[in-house]
Amino acid sequence: MANSHFKRGELYSVINAMAAAAVARRMQKNFRDAGLDITIEQWSVLYHLWKEDGLSQQDLCNRTFRDKPSITRLIDNLEKLKLVKRTTSKYDKRKNQIYLTDSAKDLQQHTIDLANKTMDEALVGIAKDEIETVKIVLQKVYDNLNAEVK
Repeated sequence: MANSHFKRGELYSVINAMAAAAVARRMQKNFRDAGLDITIEQWSVLYHLWKEDGLSQQDLCNRTFRDKPSITRLIDNLEKLKLVKRTTSKYDKRKNQIYLTDSAKDLQQHTIDLANKTMDEALVGIAKDEIETVKIVLQKVYDNLNAEVK
C-alpha cells in the first residue's frame, strides 16, 4: 500500500526545497539585474569568506554543505573572476587557504543589500513571529538529524 499520507505540499523537505529554490532563483535574478556576474553558489562561498577570510577548502566544504569537487570548481571559477586567491597553507602544505581579493571585498555590501532585498520580497505578508517559528522548527529538524547517534 502506498504512503498516501505523504502529500507533495505537506512534506517538510519538499516545502523547504521549493522555498529555497524560489529564493535562490529570485536572488540570482536580482544579481543579474544589478549587473553582477556571480552565481548564488559562488556568492555563498564569498559570504563565508567575508565572515572569515582565509578559510581552507575543507572549511568551505563544511560551511557550504558541498563536496570537495564542487568547492574546487567554485573556487576555480572565483579565481577566474579575480574574486579569490588560493594560497598553500604555511602550516600544512597539503591544504589550501582561500583569500578574498579587493574586488570581492568591494562586492560585499552591494550583494548583502541584494540578498536583503530578496528576503524582503520573499517575506512579504509574513509576521516576525511566524518567521521566528519557522527558524526554530528548521533548526530543530537540522539538529535532530545531525545529532550523534548514542
